[in-house]
Amino acid sequence: MVQQNYIGGEWVAGKTVTRDINPSDIKDLVGEYAQADATLTEQAIDAARDAFKTWSLSPIQQRFDILDKAGDLILARKAELGKLLSREEGKTLAEGIGEATRAGQIFKFFGGEALRMSGEKIASTRPGIEVEITREPIGVVALITPWNFPIAIPAWKIAPALCYGNCVVFKPADLVPGCGWALVDILIEAGLPKGVLNLVMGRGSVVGEKMLASPKVDAVSFTGSVATGRAIAQKAVASGKKVQLEMGGKNPMVVLDDADLATAVNVSVNGAFFSTGQRCTASSRLVVTSGIHDKFVEAMKEKMKALKIDNALKPGTDIGPVVDQSQLDQDMNYIEIARKEGGKVFGGERLNRETEGFYLSPALVTETTNAMRINREEVFGPVASVVRVKDYDEALAVANDTEFGLSAGICTASLKHSSHFKRHSQAGMVMVNLPTAGVDYHVPFGGRKGSSYGPREQGRYAAEFYTTVKTVYIQP
Repeated sequence: MVQQNYIGGEWVAGKTVTRDINPSDIKDLVGEYAQADATLTEQAIDAARDAFKTWSLSPIQQRFDILDKAGDLILARKAELGKLLSREEGKTLAEGIGEATRAGQIFKFFGGEALRMSGEKIASTRPGIEVEITREPIGVVALITPWNFPIAIPAWKIAPALCYGNCVVFKPADLVPGCGWALVDILIEAGLPKGVLNLVMGRGSVVGEKMLASPKVDAVSFTGSVATGRAIAQKAVASGKKVQLEMGGKNPMVVLDDADLATAVNVSVNGAFFSTGQRCTASSRLVVTSGIHDKFVEAMKEKMKALKIDNALKPGTDIGPVVDQSQLDQDMNYIEIARKEGGKVFGGERLNRETEGFYLSPALVTETTNAMRINREEVFGPVASVVRVKDYDEALAVANDTEFGLSAGICTASLKHSSHFKRHSQAGMVMVNLPTAGVDYHVPFGGRKGSSYGPREQGRYAAEFYTTVKTVYIQP
């Protein structure tokens, strides 16, 4: 059965169909999903525009009820959704269930935010006049999500959009449509009115371009590659759309001489290799001071040897496959580039398992400098490089020497150095003795420099993007 697009409260067939393949077992067909074209995308935008007339004025209790129920439904089905996620994206089952759980928590949080919407009432500088400052929905929001977090990222975009009274046209990544489809189906069950949320599955070059071109779309939120994000920003700004971008990262994990070695290794392995390293917050650069460098590298290798790389659904699997052949080729290409530039590679080998899939052993590249391509460009796979530095000052300079600025970490027992790093790290998120990847659902997410553009995502800060401010003057 082909799963269809959802437009204006109806399931609608597409012009073509895409096959959703399990990267742990390429013979396993997860499902078939309809592909929208420009015409269907335009219909979805029109449906959202029409629904906005009533949804934007809907009672906050109605929004709470729907979002909170959606959260309950997701949490009740977290095992099922987690398995679907692991089948189509390649995360381990534990990671898949954890991500589904997070999606449920996000919806429940924004259900509460619907009830907590507030404004200001202040005095005017002119006698006898009152001033009210309120937030209102911005209109029709186009949401374009990536393949690496196929239920959590759609959740943290859709939930606040609906919470604040916007209507949505949602395009999940073409590689992983299953979780996005399931999420929309749950919101329908939760009672969301027709037209408020529309699902259009398909290629970015077709669906995404139509969203950007339409004057009926008021805002675009995108998570994905730097090149695509920058192109979206140019088109969105040119047409007057509000835009929010989350793009790449080349995140440093600084390890100082006084760090607890076991902690440093554990957070580095977790940050660099879990979720197959396919996270924009992954610790792809390990910046290590000379006194602990050799011990750290050897301990990393021992830890990596113990990792089980296998089918994402198998019990005991630590790391699943890379998402597809294209991503695997990219990872292998960067490993070879690192070798040619003088890096020494441990791991990074193509693996065969019981089922045919895109398996790659984690790679640790040592003897690198921060000028090498492996330390400048985002690989987006289970590949981490080590940069040896002499002291904290050099470590900080190397950590900040990147066009990105999403997440940064430091392992140290020094209050002085951790406090200085928190203040001087040029990243949107800083972790002390914790992995650079792994964030809470109720606090802001985002970075600086080339990693992010526009207001933050998640938590109460999501209102900055999904609402517009209105100032009202009143003379009683």
